[in-house]
This record gives sequence, C-alpha cells and structure tokens, in this order.
Amino acid sequence: MHSQNNFKHCRICGLLQDENEFPWGKDGTTASFEDCYCCAVTFGYQDCFLKGIKSYREAWIKKGAVWQVPELKPDNWSLEEQLKGIPEEFK
Repeated sequence: MHSQNNFKHCRICGLLQDENEFPWGKDGTTASFEDCYCCAVTFGYQDCFLKGIKSYREAWIKKGAVWQVPELKPDNWSLEEQLKGIPEEFK
C-alpha cells in the first residue's frame, strides 16, 4: 500500500518535494512534468519505467550527483540519506 508521502519523493534521487508538490500527483499516477530541483529529472518522462529510473539515477550519480538548482541544496546534504527517500518500488 502506498502512502501519500511516498508520492512526494523523487523516484530518481529521493528528494522530498515542496509541501504542495507531488511529482506524480496525489494519487501517484498523474505526472506533473515539472523538474526535480536536485537530479533534474522531468517527472513523467525519464521516471516512467523502472529501467529508465535506474539508468537515470546511475548516470546522475556517476556525474557527481550535481544539483540542478544548487542554491536549494541543504548545507548538510547527504546523498546516502536522500536516496533513502526513494519509494521502495523504484529502487
């Protein structure tokens, strides 16, 4: 069973999105087509299928896990901790 909180995390990098943002809608099925501030994935394109999710994540990490909007990166940011936010079905 999914919790609504799972729908607030990026499927690629695990970033918890802003309070009123749901990358795949409140039901987890309707993509917003917005970009993740962290990994730059466009919700609804590169994160539709597990193979693409894993491939995008691997490439993002290999490139240094660079934030798309660096000014939003927390000072105490930890890649390992953030990756824990990825919903189980997308790991």
